[in-house]
Order: sequence, then C-alpha cells, then structure tokens
Amino acid sequence: MAKQITNTLVLILALAAAVVNGDVATAPSTICNVKVAELAECLPAITGELPPRPTSKCCSVVRKTNLRCLCKYKSEFAKFGVDPKNALALPKKCKLKLPKDCKK
Repeated sequence: MAKQITNTLVLILALAAAVVNGDVATAPSTICNVKVAELAECLPAITGELPPRPTSKCCSVVRKTNLRCLCKYKSEFAKFGVDPKNALALPKKCKLKLPKDCKK
C-alpha cells in the first residue's frame, strides 16, 4: 500500500503543478487514482526551499494515491517547478514509506 501511495503522489504533484501553472489543456483530470484537483492540496508542502509540513488534507490525498504509479513521473517534477526531493519526502512526512525503486 505504501508503494502505491508513493507513485500516486509523484504523479499527482506533477499534474497539480501543471494545473496551477495554467497548463490545464494537457493535464489529465485523474492521476494514479487521485484527482489532480486533490493533489493541489499538497503543493505548498513540496514547493520552495523550506516547504511547510503537509496538512492533514494533503496526507489524506497521499494515502489514497498509487505511489508506485506516481514515481514514474518524478523526472517531470522540475518541469512544473516542483523540487523532486521535496515531492519524494512527502510520503515520509505523512508517515508512509516510499517504494525503494522510487528513491533512485
């Protein structure tokens, strides 16, 4: 389950960033089992040099995300202004384990 959550989170964050940056036309409405609009809840927790801790709403989204799926998108984060290190740290901050293959 933790692996599923990590992958979903990565994809969701990338899509949410696309929506926030105005690239709505190319962004799907659902990524890794989570609606992109829900992923936007986690944007504050993954942007900037010292992002704040994720909110309980953000962690709820992360818990239902397919993290293994989301990990496939980690190379895309920077394109959307998201620091991959911040995004990959989010599951742990929500008391979840990131899939080992996602950490590479």
